[in-house]
Amino acid sequence: MRIAYFDCFSGISGNMILGALLDAGLPLDDLRRELNKLPLSGYEIEATRVTRQGLAGIYVEVRVQEEQPERTLGDILAVIAGSTLPERVKDQSQRIFTCLAAAEGRVHDQDAEVVRLHEVGAVDAMVDVVGTAIGLQLLGIDRVECSPLNLGHGFVRARHGVLPVPAPATLELLRGVPVYSRGAAHETVTPTGAAIVASLAARFGPLPTMTVEGVGYGAGKADLERPNLLRLVLGQAQEIGQAYLSDAVTVLETNLDDMNPQFYDYVMERLFAAGALDVYLTPIQMKKNRPGVALSVLCHHAQVEEMLAIVFAETSTLGVRVSERTRRCLERTTTVLSTRFGEIRVKVACRGEAILHVAPEYEDCKRAARQHGVTLSAVYQEAVRQAIENSGLRNRADHIS
Repeated sequence: MRIAYFDCFSGISGNMILGALLDAGLPLDDLRRELNKLPLSGYEIEATRVTRQGLAGIYVEVRVQEEQPERTLGDILAVIAGSTLPERVKDQSQRIFTCLAAAEGRVHDQDAEVVRLHEVGAVDAMVDVVGTAIGLQLLGIDRVECSPLNLGHGFVRARHGVLPVPAPATLELLRGVPVYSRGAAHETVTPTGAAIVASLAARFGPLPTMTVEGVGYGAGKADLERPNLLRLVLGQAQEIGQAYLSDAVTVLETNLDDMNPQFYDYVMERLFAAGALDVYLTPIQMKKNRPGVALSVLCHHAQVEEMLAIVFAETSTLGVRVSERTRRCLERTTTVLSTRFGEIRVKVACRGEAILHVAPEYEDCKRAARQHGVTLSAVYQEAVRQAIENSGLRNRADHIS
């Protein structure tokens, strides 16, 4: 599987994506040839090698030579549908513009079908969006992933006047996406850039485990205090099933030394009930050699705000550290076995075809042991034995450790 990972340390825009694709190996002539399949005219693409704070990249500019009409979503979809581009390119491009129109409609309280797409419906935006889909196809990309997005701050002038950064449509597009703001006052994520990654990225998080095959840098127009570049990393990922599964998780951590230890059980209960993947306590020595406890919470990014609310409400902490981590996992399934002690849930962990662990559910085993007046160990061993003998597992039982 070939991955394209967008490292957005200085934001992302449509022309930055095109520049990064070109710098990573996309031939400009091939891009122009494919874009000519669109029924559009009156524009030119220029790609210039530039430096931003000493780092080289490609700056792409779409020069429009004639006045273009305002377009609705229907107009744009018709232009794309009327092209001779590959179906995958058409589908991705139409998905991006549909996402854009929906966001603009929510901001302006209009239906997506009737909203006039000014900046994002212009020829340069269409070239950016369709050109991105073309570039991903020509470079053989199977999956797109993206880092958290640096949105910038300040104000930007648009068709509707002066707008706060990030632009309202940009924020609408990035619901559920990890973002932050750092650096000088500047718009670093445009609506077009946000729509592209919101529509195409399968995951937002740190760089995935991959073998790097290519790197490209796409330049923004402004020369900022940091390199105004988008970094694109191309590489091969391990096929699922051949090694381990991988996903992104968020870790919340805080140190406590002034809290009633009787409360920890309730805090953990609330966090698990809210969907935490794991919660654990670690004894530590804090300032003035006071004994304390480090509370750690593992969760998915979408759960962060709910987890923070619980930690701040139920503990004495004044601050929580938040970090993104990559997690490598065994493939896990849960099956229900009908044993002589009743129904017992069993978790099976595999790596490829090899079963590494069989773990009966503790609460089920405890309930069955009490009901049948036997030891917990007897129920546990019976569940493991039956899991191994189960027809779906029998052929792989030799791999259990």
